[in-house]
Amino acid sequence: MHFASFSFIIFIAILVALYYLIPKRWQWMLLLAASYFFYSFAGVGYLVFIISTTLSTWYASIRMDKLKHIQDEYLAANKKEMSRDDRKIYKAAIKTKQRKWLLLCLLLNFGTLAFLKYAGALPFGNLGIILPLGISFYTFQSMGYLIDIYRGTYNAERNLAKLALFISFFPQLIQGPISRFNHLKETLFAEHSYNSESMTYGLQRILWGFFKKLVIADRLLAAVSTIVRNPNDYQGVYVLVGMFFYAIQLYADFTGGIDIAIGVARLLGVYLPENFERPYFSKSITEYWRRWHITLGTWFKDYMFFPLSVSKTMMKLTKKIRSKFGDGIGKRFPIYVASIIVWFTTGIWHGSTWNFVVWGLLNCLVILVSQECEPLYQRFHNRFPTVGRTFAYRLFQVLRTFWLMSFLRTLDVYANVGTTFRMYASVFTVWNLQELFQGGLLQLGLSMADYVVLALAAGLVLYVSLQSRSGSFTLKVNSSPMPMRYAAYFFIFACVLIFGAYGVGYDSSQFIYSQF
Repeated sequence: MHFASFSFIIFIAILVALYYLIPKRWQWMLLLAASYFFYSFAGVGYLVFIISTTLSTWYASIRMDKLKHIQDEYLAANKKEMSRDDRKIYKAAIKTKQRKWLLLCLLLNFGTLAFLKYAGALPFGNLGIILPLGISFYTFQSMGYLIDIYRGTYNAERNLAKLALFISFFPQLIQGPISRFNHLKETLFAEHSYNSESMTYGLQRILWGFFKKLVIADRLLAAVSTIVRNPNDYQGVYVLVGMFFYAIQLYADFTGGIDIAIGVARLLGVYLPENFERPYFSKSITEYWRRWHITLGTWFKDYMFFPLSVSKTMMKLTKKIRSKFGDGIGKRFPIYVASIIVWFTTGIWHGSTWNFVVWGLLNCLVILVSQECEPLYQRFHNRFPTVGRTFAYRLFQVLRTFWLMSFLRTLDVYANVGTTFRMYASVFTVWNLQELFQGGLLQLGLSMADYVVLALAAGLVLYVSLQSRSGSFTLKVNSSPMPMRYAAYFFIFACVLIFGAYGVGYDSSQFIYSQF
């Protein structure tokens, strides 16, 4: 049961009705039951994995929290008798015990994730293991919580059922966003009365998500699949078309799913973090990754990049590098090493094939080269101060970033790295632009009517994104006269019904990021 399905709509309608009918103190318990019910549709057997993650995270966090309380009580009771060095030694001993629980739980859960996700890539062959629904997302979310407990960011949640809800809350299971416990708990466990504003906002986000998913993403799926599955037949300009179509498809698919997740949560009074901030308006790759899949990016930054770059081992290595090669290389060393590790991990998080490893490392290369070129950019802007403020130059930066990311993203879809680079080369060696406009576009599985619908729908998404730059577009719509507002709702709803690309049983294709 995935988001863009008829069964999911029925599920949400029943859940929302029950949620506001039952006593408020039972609401979070209903969400827990609903989350496990939703998860069971992917396979009852897979409940073992999410329950295992929940139990191990809860127990390890309780043990670490208990050690912290023992430390605080002991230090308070012996405040006068202990010297500063004694206190430091005692704290270090407690931290070592906490670290053992942390590492044990991290190894168990990331080890389980790695085995299930990459067993098919092992030398002894495919074991026929199907990846449990949402395991990447709930593992990252629960391990982020565990690291926060180790750091003392907040106290451990002692109620096992509440922690289970935090880990399994169904709207964010399929593709995120990855929430932080101290933020999500404020609304997830609270008692909620029916609120018309939250209901309106939630329905708007869900409807908008369905529009992007069904009218744009699923319609483009046919053309993208035709191009990437037949690389010998579709080279040259078709590769550029495939890049462009896949960029739009991925954005509409992923943001559409996040819109639905945030909208469903808001129907229940729960606030999930935003995961996108108009990434295709970015003027650099670094800016793009601050705007795309925001919660995953901040997870890697907070729990991998910073800890790696300032770790004791890294500092020792950096000191040696500085002494041998100078400050220039020395100051770059921790940033480069941490960046490479993070981007390699990001690549294998997306998939077990070399395509994703190369994709991650190429992103890292572009970002690091851009950082090295920053003085040159600064010199250029100092020399020509008015150029950077022109619309033409900003548009150039946006288009440059969009196409560079589109080139890199092509590694998502072709069969292997060799095929991908062969298709890159064909862009410069195969000249078939004329063929494209002599009926080639109509051989990709889309009719002229499909292209018209796509152009209008993508134009509408672009318009909404442009309007959102100066504030919430939802608030602007809600402040408009009621007839105009409901006309807009009806128009989007009609577009979803009439122009949505549906499969068997009126269900759409699965979301792209559910495979990760």
